[in-house]
Amino acid sequence: MDEDELTIFDVECGILTGKIVERQRDPETKEFKYRIAGKTPEGVRIELIAKIGATGKLVIITVYVQ
Repeated sequence: MDEDELTIFDVECGILTGKIVERQRDPETKEFKYRIAGKTPEGVRIELIAKIGATGKLVIITVYVQ
């Protein structure tokens, strides 16, 4: 996020405006990771990699400009 100068608001908008474009299953942990493509409020296309944590909350693994 720092390298691409993205804020938490950009990430939130990316999730809310985005779509899941891929679901991957980790062979060791059997957890699913999701690749989400969305946009910031300024219209910049971003992608997020996220998973559902053990507590049921969304965990953001990484965010980058597409």
